[in-house]
Amino acid sequence: MSADIRPTGGKLGVLLPGMGAVATTFIAGIEAVKAGLGAPIGSLTQMGTIRLGQRTEDRSPRIKDFVPLADLDDIVCGGWDIFDEDVYTAARRSGVLDKDLLEDLRPQLEKIRPWPAVFDQRYVKKLHGTHVKGGESWMEKARLLIDDIERFKKANGCNRTVMVWCGSTEIFMETKPVHETIDAFELGLMENDPDISPSMVYAYAAIKTGTPFANGAPNLTCDTPALVELAKREGIPIGGKDFKTGQTLMKTILAPGFKARLLGVNGWFSTNILGNRDGEVLDDPESFKTKEQSKLSVLDHILQPHLYPDLYGEIHHKVRINYYPPRGDNKEGWDNIDIFGWLGYPMQIKVDFLCRDSILAAPIVLDLALFLDLAHRSGMSGIQEWLSFYFKSPQTAPGLYAEHDLFIQLMKLKNTLRHLKGETLITHLGTEYYD
Repeated sequence: MSADIRPTGGKLGVLLPGMGAVATTFIAGIEAVKAGLGAPIGSLTQMGTIRLGQRTEDRSPRIKDFVPLADLDDIVCGGWDIFDEDVYTAARRSGVLDKDLLEDLRPQLEKIRPWPAVFDQRYVKKLHGTHVKGGESWMEKARLLIDDIERFKKANGCNRTVMVWCGSTEIFMETKPVHETIDAFELGLMENDPDISPSMVYAYAAIKTGTPFANGAPNLTCDTPALVELAKREGIPIGGKDFKTGQTLMKTILAPGFKARLLGVNGWFSTNILGNRDGEVLDDPESFKTKEQSKLSVLDHILQPHLYPDLYGEIHHKVRINYYPPRGDNKEGWDNIDIFGWLGYPMQIKVDFLCRDSILAAPIVLDLALFLDLAHRSGMSGIQEWLSFYFKSPQTAPGLYAEHDLFIQLMKLKNTLRHLKGETLITHLGTEYYD
């Protein structure tokens, strides 16, 4: 039996805290696809298919034709940033997309200008924001964000909004008493509690306005008991965290293969060089610790050393990120992997991924926006674990370990879509073909 999914109908507002390289690449990409100047490569919602029924039925529609997703022509973008630059100017400064393409899109991009951001340098120490909101308390700032959202919806004729955090990585924070209940959290907002960060204020404002929220950075944001409680109470889907793009994407592809073939791993050394604003922010040790925790968690969960101590019990896993301005947004992720096979004989794998971080992240923003909107119209609320496919540190129910295997994540995502439409879930058992 299929779920009762409300129709799309009307404009979908996609709200982006942080209008830097990722957000501007996403917005420019949407406009390029609309204008026929590019293809939405990397987007599951736009290019992916989904198998239905048995293999002999030959039913594999596009996902966007299977479930009712918002059309790209119905997307309207807005957001906040600590610098007062329109999307065209910010995209030129980020240096991700070709100048000729940006010139073709200039009229559309110059119309989108960020609103002043909620910002406090205590949480992102390497940046100096000049386009920021006033307000004496976090609660006042949250109300200003709520005003921005409501004004944006009215001005653009949006009947629905989603929010995807594209801002910089904040300092490492742990759950404190202020995060335990919504009452404690709202009191902390009024009292300007230092254990509340700007990203949490955005998540709160999103949920209070009926806006699904996803966290694309590794900082503590909507993964607190208070905001999970609020999301469930308000019927709002949430998820995170940290977009799975370059080096970690490769880890979630390679590590499941090693475990499937029971190849041991002695060590995995990863280093990155990048020169965009993300690299500058991560040059601060406290912000890097947040990112490091996200990157290090992947291998432990995939390889399960407690189940395979002889193969993965003593892995030397190191992660380094180095700020190197000449590289810009074109990050290089280099991995040295020491593995061993039959009778313990050692082997090595070297991976040098010359990736474009924002090019990999932009389709994630699109898919999260469309799938969160679908979840909301389907009556789903709280943590959306089925969207783990897109995150380095997937948010799960308390006490439940996160699934990091990319291929299991994809199966879970597609089975969720099948479930919503009342189709048979795919197990890949296949015995029926041989009965």
